[in-house]
Amino acid sequence: MASIYIETFGCQMNEADSRYIADRAVAAGYEIASEPTHASVVVLNTCTVRDNAERRAYGRMSHFKALKVADPSLKLIVCGCLAEQDRDRMKKTVPYLDGVFGTSELMRLGDALSEWHSGFGDPTDEAGELRALVQPLGGAADCISDGYSGLRSFVTVQRGCSYYCTFCIVPYVRGRFDHRPMDEILSEARRAIAAGTRELTLVGQTVNAYRDPANGADFADLLEAVASLDGLDRLTFLTSHPKDFTPKLARTLGALPALNPRLHLPVQSGSNAILRRMNRKYSVESYEEKVALFREQCPDWELTTDLIVAFPGESEADFEATLALCRRIRFAQAFMFVYSQRRGTPAAHWDQIPAAVGGERLRRLADVVNAGMRELHQNKVGGTVRALIQGPSRKDPSKLAAKTPENITVVVPNPGLEEEALVARPWLDVTVEGAHVWGLTGTLRGIAERFGSAALPVAPAVLDLVSSI
Repeated sequence: MASIYIETFGCQMNEADSRYIADRAVAAGYEIASEPTHASVVVLNTCTVRDNAERRAYGRMSHFKALKVADPSLKLIVCGCLAEQDRDRMKKTVPYLDGVFGTSELMRLGDALSEWHSGFGDPTDEAGELRALVQPLGGAADCISDGYSGLRSFVTVQRGCSYYCTFCIVPYVRGRFDHRPMDEILSEARRAIAAGTRELTLVGQTVNAYRDPANGADFADLLEAVASLDGLDRLTFLTSHPKDFTPKLARTLGALPALNPRLHLPVQSGSNAILRRMNRKYSVESYEEKVALFREQCPDWELTTDLIVAFPGESEADFEATLALCRRIRFAQAFMFVYSQRRGTPAAHWDQIPAAVGGERLRRLADVVNAGMRELHQNKVGGTVRALIQGPSRKDPSKLAAKTPENITVVVPNPGLEEEALVARPWLDVTVEGAHVWGLTGTLRGIAERFGSAALPVAPAVLDLVSSI
């Protein structure tokens, strides 16, 4: 039977795109393969926001060449932001690709999958033997339909961005703002809820800039409409721009109980000089005013952010200003990066800061941010949190991994519950016993069908002292 393997790099936008590709493939009759060596079609959904993601993508293309050599009938496809940016380059340097689909061509890729389906049969004996000789390729498959995969869904509300930050390639590879009609978003959300989704994430490059092309409704209006859908447990969104964080949106966040109590509001730098060079369209002072507005309306929420160090022109004083901002605000989590030079952006042409300086600044920044995260997590010890299961822990399958509505990772021993029981009651009540920078550990006390429903008590895992000796 025809099958498809999908590997995704990058942000939630790419994750949502991969889910669309998987849905189109399944509708056309494909199975989702867990290994590239078992697939009729291999799809690499790429990112170009940072240099490391670009290098990894080209490395994976080289790895996958072995599959094409073993079985020329296999289709090898590249899509996503790097495909949009490097379309012509790929055709020359990676000639064994069967298709390169940019960020606006996913529908065309879906149509191609339908056309190809009837041409796939079982591999010949020789091709099957050659595939079996290909060494394991590493990586991780996406969109495999286990019982847990449908508990969370992404719904794209907009594509592209019109703000042109000087470090960002997104407007050049995904285009300017293109907002989906609200009716279309609501229909997709209803389908996800009907299929068993407990947590819905609205995604866009600058999601709070959303405007309904039909009637001009803004992002706050969209949140109200989605939050009112029957059967929805939790609602969240990624990612916001400080420029578009308005008093109306702050009031809406505080008024909707279904929203997860976490706002991701990237600040990038604590220096006004650097924010101007980044073309971020706000100052440190205006950012902190937005934070004060947010905390006034949402006092029990957590605030997370993005931070870039060693941006071209960043002085030691600029960096110290970022440290000071982080100490004042105490972010619940921060995605921290050394600036990555991106082809095609204005900042790529400026004088670059040495890598050693960037690495040293990143370590100092992590020390400050992590201290705040430890404090937040330590405050959870001794209490009980409710978290939506993700599945077995990747590091230890005998344990379960889950996420709280604040997006804190929780890991607990599995007391012997099967997947079927956990999917039916996916909300875990956990007594928190340990706090770490990465999250929480504890003991599972109960499982609930819905976020707001009572939990069914469960017996904690029993340590087997005999087998552990």
